[in-house]
Amino acid sequence: MDIHKSEKLFAEAQQLLPGGVDSPVRAFKSVGGTPRFIARAEGATIIDVDDNRYIDYVMSWGPLILGHAHAEVVAAIRAQAARGTSYGAPTELEVELARLMTQAMPSLDMVRFVNSGTEATMSALRLARAFTGRTKIVKFEGGYHGHADMLLAQAGSGVATLGIPDSVGVPPAAVADTLTAPYNNLRALAQLFEAHRHQIAALIVEPVAGNMGVVPPCEGFLQGVRALTLEHGALLIFDEVITGFRVGWGGAQGLYGVKPDLTCLGKIIGGGLPVGAYGGRREIMQWVAPSGPVYQAGTLSGNPLAMAAGLATLNVLRRTNPYAMLESLAARLCEGIAAAAEVARIPIWQNRVGSLFTTFFSSGPVTDYASAKKSDTARYAKFFHALLDTGFYFAPSQFEAGFVSVAHSDEAIEQTVIALRRVF
Repeated sequence: MDIHKSEKLFAEAQQLLPGGVDSPVRAFKSVGGTPRFIARAEGATIIDVDDNRYIDYVMSWGPLILGHAHAEVVAAIRAQAARGTSYGAPTELEVELARLMTQAMPSLDMVRFVNSGTEATMSALRLARAFTGRTKIVKFEGGYHGHADMLLAQAGSGVATLGIPDSVGVPPAAVADTLTAPYNNLRALAQLFEAHRHQIAALIVEPVAGNMGVVPPCEGFLQGVRALTLEHGALLIFDEVITGFRVGWGGAQGLYGVKPDLTCLGKIIGGGLPVGAYGGRREIMQWVAPSGPVYQAGTLSGNPLAMAAGLATLNVLRRTNPYAMLESLAARLCEGIAAAAEVARIPIWQNRVGSLFTTFFSSGPVTDYASAKKSDTARYAKFFHALLDTGFYFAPSQFEAGFVSVAHSDEAIEQTVIALRRVF
């Protein structure tokens, strides 16, 4: 496989962009090698600048549930672009998309659009602190909620350990009120709440963890989290940037039957364009300016191009209800991975929720960040490159999710399974 142009572009990019990229995982540092520079895409296929074609299981990290360059989404973007790309003023599109989202997720009475998942989580936590009059927040070890300073922390050895900065440049004071607990561990979480009674404003959680690899909630875990937050007067924030409209029309909260106080969304609601949103109970959301005293603003928030793309995507999802088909496609893919690994006697552990999946090179269950970190990352790197070299684009990191889209045909899945047998 010739990657001459990608190699040349990467060398040039490293002189102009930190690490040669605009988001770290794209640099292939955890798997080695040269990142592919993509020229175009269609359906389930991406084509790089050297004209190599790959069946794509990254799908822009989740937004492209309908596939690349879906006709209705492209048409919506094109039509809106001809009318203008940004106004700095309200549009009907914002109202329509917000209405559709509140219909899909009963926990959403009101929505505020922003430009990224990071903006959504940062703003939701500021709102929670204002509404409760408390300062501490709880996140789970290995849970990623964007790169705001207060969220770049992970647990120490004790369940009640205060946050330790997880990035150079984050001062200790920024995470001093960030508490962490192990995911899927209600006992540790209860101890944390007990140790900080009447101080915790909110708990933020990915209902299906997606940034330590896919780790689903154990039975009763989310229900227990909901009960603890209610008992202690803290708000429950679901970070559904990945899971929203991905694991079901009503998101993970609909799938598991748990109603959060606030929800953060992104990815699919922008149809592949930059977007984020947070929303929830009316009495909480009315604290947001200009209705209330919690300030948050953005020049491009509610951008008409993103609203048009998101509205087109959600309308297709509502009309076609593809979730059973996506479940079937992802199940067949993961079954093929498991069978190929078993024949080759290579230990793996697979987690999947709907069309969201991760193959861990681990000999035991992966239920939290500690068990995820036991994975054999060197072996995953070999797996990744063997697939890449034969035309299949998986996540360039052991600790990221894979995504199946509506555009992944039966034939594409079968081709991938055949390739997996050779790779293992």
